[in-house]
Amino acid sequence: MNPSPANAPQALPQPPLGGAPTDPAPTPDHPVPVAPPEIREARHVPLVQVIRGGLVEGVHHGSVVVLAADGQVIGQAGDPDAAFYPRSALKPVQAVAMLRAGLPLDGELLALTAASHSGQQRHLAGARRILAQGQLAEDLLRNVPDLPYGAPEREAWLRAGYGPSRLAQNCSGKHAAMLLTAQLCDWPLEGYLDPAHPLQQLIAETVEDLTGQRIAQVTVDGCGAPLFAISPHGLARALARIAAAPADTPEGRVAAAMREHPEMVAGTGRDVARLMRAVPGLVAKDGFEGVQVAALPDGRALAVKIADGGDRARMPVTAAALARLGVDPGLLTEFAEAPVLGGGRPVGSLRATDFLSRPSA
Repeated sequence: MNPSPANAPQALPQPPLGGAPTDPAPTPDHPVPVAPPEIREARHVPLVQVIRGGLVEGVHHGSVVVLAADGQVIGQAGDPDAAFYPRSALKPVQAVAMLRAGLPLDGELLALTAASHSGQQRHLAGARRILAQGQLAEDLLRNVPDLPYGAPEREAWLRAGYGPSRLAQNCSGKHAAMLLTAQLCDWPLEGYLDPAHPLQQLIAETVEDLTGQRIAQVTVDGCGAPLFAISPHGLARALARIAAAPADTPEGRVAAAMREHPEMVAGTGRDVARLMRAVPGLVAKDGFEGVQVAALPDGRALAVKIADGGDRARMPVTAAALARLGVDPGLLTEFAEAPVLGGGRPVGSLRATDFLSRPSA
């Protein structure tokens, strides 16, 4: 999820977007993207309360959108049509783009391509296996060196005397797949993260296709890859397309890999992996700065942005939005609230407001 503050996104000159010289003809499944979302300060609203000893100690603001299977908005709060950075929640879309280019991955390695992994041994081994398919050296990776994202994995890594590593950084599966895709397409390996590189142009085209909107701005994600500004609404649309796609399409293959291997998408014990295990057929991906997207097999979907980037607020909002989509609340109990501790014991909780029952700002 690219957590390094030292690599915060900076605006770049905007390259031409889309990998094709002209827009493709529209079809019902691939409509011509509409105008980009407006770049403005989003009008966020209170989504989660932090309650300690019966008093509201803090509030997390944000925006959320909930889509029916036909794409209609059936719930929203805040400003889900403003431009924002989806961060690592965009990885399933990036994986679709690479499959469209011919990336020959499925199963756990495809799940790792869409992952913000914890740095477990199977994640590191998986990234090496992706590179090995093209006999690619690890030093070709251009994601930033970092420690493993998962806390237990990071502690074990440091105890073993290791320092920051490109392979251990949580986006290494995506970057290994980017290198393999570039090699298979006879594209340059050097500069594969340049927004003008054919791979990144194809990814930009796929983002616009699946979100149904033009990209508002291009910058750099924490890992060093291009990052495309869309809207939460567009992000929900994109994951809905992926989750509901036929099994033999690139979109359907990504969905199947993520459903079957949620611990490769995140890591053992991570909330996103547990959520996919808890809700049958769900595809879900988190992103740094408080981003969450999830979709069901019939195309029902949601996207969440927490304004202050508070990671702890993602799941209470996501659980409330999934309940609005008709998911059995009993499946969501562990995600609906998080304990607030005092003296090592629960003295309150984080819980969602009634944001879906109030008019959007």
